[in-house]
This record gives sequence, structure tokens and C-alpha cells, in this order.
Amino acid sequence: MNQAVTPAAGAHFPVTDRVREAMAVSLRGCDELIPQEDWLKKLARSEATGTPLRIKLGLDPTAPDIHIGHTVVLNKMRQLQDLGHTVIFLIGDFTSMIGDPSGRNSTRPPLTAEQIKVNAETYYKQASLVLDPGKTEIRYNSEWSDPLGARGMIELASRYTVARMMERNDFHDRFHGGQSIAVHEFLYPLMQGYDSVALKSDLELGGTDQKFNLLMGRHLQAEYGQEPQCILTMPLLEGLDGVDKMSKSKNNYIGISEAPNTMFAKVLSISDVLMWRWYTLLSFKSEAEIAALKAEVEGGRNPKDAKVALAKEITARFHSAAAADAAEQDFNNRSKGGVPDEIPEVRLPLDGGAAVGIGALLKLAGLAASSGEGNRLIDGGGVRVDSSVVSDKGLKLGAGTYVVQVGKRKFARVTLA
Repeated sequence: MNQAVTPAAGAHFPVTDRVREAMAVSLRGCDELIPQEDWLKKLARSEATGTPLRIKLGLDPTAPDIHIGHTVVLNKMRQLQDLGHTVIFLIGDFTSMIGDPSGRNSTRPPLTAEQIKVNAETYYKQASLVLDPGKTEIRYNSEWSDPLGARGMIELASRYTVARMMERNDFHDRFHGGQSIAVHEFLYPLMQGYDSVALKSDLELGGTDQKFNLLMGRHLQAEYGQEPQCILTMPLLEGLDGVDKMSKSKNNYIGISEAPNTMFAKVLSISDVLMWRWYTLLSFKSEAEIAALKAEVEGGRNPKDAKVALAKEITARFHSAAAADAAEQDFNNRSKGGVPDEIPEVRLPLDGGAAVGIGALLKLAGLAASSGEGNRLIDGGGVRVDSSVVSDKGLKLGAGTYVVQVGKRKFARVTLA
């Protein structure tokens, strides 16, 4: 795996306007780029020689579904891909069997080979909605990790010290907190770093929580006689609440497989302040375009116009332009009190022909968690039946079909029979 640094790597190449533009694209929205001066030299060399840089993103397929918070790093990959560089989508099928200890206070259980296979296929299919599949190199780190064997693993382990490994925050905290650290967990950052050696990467991307592992790649490349990669970390995206990072457990996320209407409406629900953060990290508009749009809003243009544009861009990326247009129309219909074209159909049996109370109906139709919550929604003026606001919690509905609405988003066509 040894490779000497090429003469071109140490040569000086001119920093052109295109190189400066590529650097600006690289820095957009990033948390850290280490070291910037080395990345500028790499970009200049690439521009002068016409040789694309190799940009690596390693992902352990620990879960089958991703939300748009996960796409922040993928968006950066796509921006660099559009500049003409080689993007390597690395699936950590070998490292997944170790389990990434990053940010954890306990040993992470490894995945089975079957779980890894299923998750990897789903993950790449979803990631392809952001990356250009035709220009993406897909690799699995078992290609070089399995052949390494016990002898090679011991040789690799000799390239790093335990003292340096214990500088890592999660290991340090667990050790001093009296929590166990399994020896195999030390192998994870070593194997992730060895991926960079195997792929001869020029740049590796990751979240801020991956900084230690990314720096390991730089160290090992130098150990094996390669030009060290640069690393670029991206921040964690705040969720719909604008406070916590986007997470399914916080229920402040947008899944990239969610329905277009839901996706569009969720983007419109974020604050005007958070909108600009999302523009920087999620939009493919240039910084100049975003700055011009922000200036228009500050000059008096309705910020909703900018938010609608962002919602349409994100919805179109994961669905289609036509689906984004339809989602906008659906949202407008709801805002005006209209009924969307497609709403859930619910059939409820009448017990002996008796009418159903509105609170119970809301619960049975899945529009409220309980009859009590349904009554509270009625008190707040948030319930409509056939476009009329319900003010009487004692309302009972007999046989027939009704369009029931809760808030601006929830609808159901309920048939009582």
C-alpha cells in the first residue's frame, strides 16, 4: 500500500479564479477545512494538470433510512462532484461489523452481514437522489480490509499509539468514568483511516463528530508514504424546531422518502431565521443567489416567497418538479380552507345506528390522539366539518360522509355507516 509522494504534489501551481471559486464552494457552510492551505494547493494542482481529486465519504449502513439532515454532507459531495472531482461513496461493510464508538458511552453492537447488505442497498438508493450516480464510485471497505488478515492488522496497529487513541473524547470519558472499552473498538478509527490509504483520497468528508476518525486517515497516509488527505467537516443540521439537531427521536425531521405534500409543508413550517441556515446547507443555489434573495427579503419582500422556493427545491430533489408544484397547490388549498385532492378515506361503523360524538370521531379517524385532545382542538377553533368550524364539543354526527379537518394539514373523508 506504500506510495511515494509524486513530484507534482510538491510543485507550485497558480491559484486561478476557478481555483478560488472551488475553494469558496468547499468552504460554504462547512465547520472546518483542515488544512485549508493544503486543500488550496490540491485544487490548484488539479486545475493545472486536469487530474480530478479523489473525495471520499465513508458511511456505515447502520440504519436503512435517512432524513434531510443526513444529506448535508451528501450535498457538499455533490457540489464538489459538479466541479469535476471524483466522488467515492464508501460503504463500510467491514467497519460496520466493528461498530463505530464515536460519541457513545457504551460498546456499540455490530451489525450482521445481512443487515449491512440490506441497509447499504437502501442507503445508496436514497443517497443517489443527491449524488450523480453516473459520476459516483461505489466501494466497500471489505475489499481491502478482509485481505489484510491478522498479520496486516498487527502491522497497521503498530502505526498508532494507545496514548493518542485515549485522547479521543469518548474513550477518555468512558475510561475515566469506569466504563468498559473493548479492544476491538480501537480498531474502528484505524480501519476507517486505512480506507483513506487504500483509496488514496485527497479529501475526506464527515460530520463534526467524525473529526478524530478523519484525522486518523491523514496520519496513516503519512505513515504509508502518501500525501495526507485534507478533511472537511460539516455541521449537524437543526431540525424543524430550530433548536435540536434533526433526529427521528426528536420528531423534528423530514424523511427523504416522505410524501411530497408532507415534505413541502414541513419546510414551510420552519422559522424565517432557520430558513437561511437551511439555504446554506441544503440548497444548490449559489451563495450569490442566496445573498440576493436575502437582500430582497430584507428590503421588504415577503419571506414566505423565499421559503416556498426552498420547499419546492427540496421537494423536487427527492420527488420531481411536478410533485413540488402539486405540493404547493395542495398547501395553498389548505391555507385557504380548501380540501386537498387526495385525503385519507376512513369508514367507521355506527353502533346500532347511534350518532358519534365529534371528540370520539377525531380519535377514531386518527386525527387526534384521544377524545380529550379532540375536545381541546375544538376549544382552540382548530376543527372543521365540511368546511364549517366546530364550536360545540357535544356535536354528534349520524350516518353519512364528512370531510373532517384538524388544523391546516390533517384531513380525512369519514364515512359513518
